[in-house]
Amino acid sequence: MLSLSSLHLPHHHHLLFSDHLSHTHLHKTTNFYTPNRCDLPTISQLPRISSTTASNSYTTSRSESSLAFLTPLQAILFDIDGTLCDSDPTHYNAFREMLQEIGFNGGVPITEEFFIKNISGKHNEELCGVLLPNWDLQRARKFMDDKEAFFRRLASEQLEPVKGLNKLCKWIEERGLKRAAVTNAPRSNAELLISALGLSDFFEVVVLANDCERQKPFPDPYLRALQVLEVSPKHTFVIEDSVSGVKAGVAAGMPVVGMGLRNPEKSLVDAGASFVINDFNDPKLWTALEELENKGVITTVTT
Repeated sequence: MLSLSSLHLPHHHHLLFSDHLSHTHLHKTTNFYTPNRCDLPTISQLPRISSTTASNSYTTSRSESSLAFLTPLQAILFDIDGTLCDSDPTHYNAFREMLQEIGFNGGVPITEEFFIKNISGKHNEELCGVLLPNWDLQRARKFMDDKEAFFRRLASEQLEPVKGLNKLCKWIEERGLKRAAVTNAPRSNAELLISALGLSDFFEVVVLANDCERQKPFPDPYLRALQVLEVSPKHTFVIEDSVSGVKAGVAAGMPVVGMGLRNPEKSLVDAGASFVINDFNDPKLWTALEELENKGVITTVTT
């Protein structure tokens, strides 16, 4: 498995670069978007999540598993954890062990159900209050940092891409579609996962929730990705595995395909997912993509 050193995406992308990151053995550069705060919308200019936001952001028939209204399709946005790779079990194991060490829940290990309901998809800043409400914030943040370091040690030996990921990436590249990774994960985790999955030169940009005013389930990270890629939500869809991520994508005005590796399908659909797939080989996904091509709204790039 690949080392834990930082990865980078290629220099040829036109997007803004972050601060200097060390080179990996792959000698590539990661294009993490670093916002110029002067150029960002204010909080009042960004949409708020509400019951009407999710239902009115786009018009589609979920029962038909259709994305054909995206005419033409220009971009696909991906979550990372639990979407590109089945990393939730590794996060669960890291949280279970570390929370038990500090006597959380009377020392009784957390269950997978507890993890899915209370932890999965949430930003670490939010989890400080959810899991450690009586702790000093600095101490709680240090616990989360230690947990992420533990996760990276485990993940460096355990991660594998979700089935069909390479097939989908090739399909996207052949058609010249824009793509970005949008994550609530800290930078070090995003770097590790993208590198370990062999996607160092696939994504045009990686948007970290930490660089946005608000994290998922708010739409800010996805709005930022749309802005940087210069694409419309009317021509873009999202792939997400968590309830908070689905809500963020829908609130940003895009249809969301749910990745049902760990979270219940009903919870993803209730959050607004157009349909849910088991992996990237799922016929529901390819039926929807083929329908787009049959409508002539995707142009294959030729060389």
